[in-house]
Amino acid sequence: MPVHRFGFTRLRAFTTVAAVLLALLSLPRATPAAAAAAPDVPPRGSAHMGMGVLAHDGRDGTPTSRATRTEGVDVSSHQGDVPWPTLWDSGVRWAYAKATEGTYYQNPYHPQQYNGSYDVGMIRGAYHFATPDRTSGAAQADYFVDHGGAWSPDGMTLPGVLDIEWNPYGDACYSMSQSAMVSWIGDFLDRYRERTGRHAVIYTATSWWKQCTGNYTGFAADHPLWIARYASTPGELPAGWDFYTMWQYTSTGPTVGDHDLFNGTVDRVRALALG
Repeated sequence: MPVHRFGFTRLRAFTTVAAVLLALLSLPRATPAAAAAAPDVPPRGSAHMGMGVLAHDGRDGTPTSRATRTEGVDVSSHQGDVPWPTLWDSGVRWAYAKATEGTYYQNPYHPQQYNGSYDVGMIRGAYHFATPDRTSGAAQADYFVDHGGAWSPDGMTLPGVLDIEWNPYGDACYSMSQSAMVSWIGDFLDRYRERTGRHAVIYTATSWWKQCTGNYTGFAADHPLWIARYASTPGELPAGWDFYTMWQYTSTGPTVGDHDLFNGTVDRVRALALG
């Protein structure tokens, strides 16, 4: 007489399902607080000057005096096409446009931004957003020079800028030691000098410079400082620099948001352009 095993088969299937459900329920789950704490990572290429200033250094007023200082702006793809005549009429006399990031991104608005500022009479330049964890400093300097970061002695072109600040895509110091970061920066600066004959400007924030380079002093003698600080004064400067050349003082200025002051009259802006 045949033996029916349906009951045993069903019991074994039920036991298997129960074991799977128990295993799933025992897996660690992210709490709402943990999920909220995880920052959104922006798409590659979207980084721009001062992207991390508010999150790391905050905001504390705007400049109380602008005497003997010249208004400027910095722009990137997030501003799109810029109304340069409007900015000129408001007193802006110099501008920097993002050209490149890493060795993988070119700002599609760079021609309009770089040439448009020149066309209304501004002294203009280009900047590179550094991603030191991706490729060498020399490789990124070459990419910058080859894609909008070159210099010409026409009195209207400022030297290129190395934008070195908090990593918007991960660890603030790009998972690099302080000595490795200093070496990377030196590699970029040396190649830019070799390619253009000019010393690049360094854009950074004092708190980042302290954290990620150990407050290194070795670049101050040759490289103009562009300090990032959204406050009534530029505050403490990175070690080695006794004065700033440019100061990004806000991300909420008129027309384009990112506004800057050159530490001198427009004649001094032109002198920097001439080298």
